[in-house]
Amino acid sequence: MVRMGQVLKVRADQIEEYKRLHAEVWPDVLVKIAECNIHNYTIYLREPENLLFAHFEYHGKDWEADQALMAADPVTQEWWSLCMPCQSPLDSAAEGEWWCEMEEVFHVD
Repeated sequence: MVRMGQVLKVRADQIEEYKRLHAEVWPDVLVKIAECNIHNYTIYLREPENLLFAHFEYHGKDWEADQALMAADPVTQEWWSLCMPCQSPLDSAAEGEWWCEMEEVFHVD
């Protein structure tokens, strides 16, 4: 298992829409997340900076393959088409990077 953290901006004028979407996440999206070996997935919002922080545990063996499986799913693509207009990448994001991965610097159980 690998703990993962990611960060992304949410547009100030889209915060309520983003919250609404995630209060009613589609069941098929949740199934696909689990099929792709992601567990204990949480997204936090930090205002007024309007940052989204995602934390989850990856229990698979091939992150790239699982991410490709998720990206190929038509329901997930439709879900992303609703969520992505609410978001914007960090200024420091690499070309093509959306959610920016974060380095874990401390953990305790």
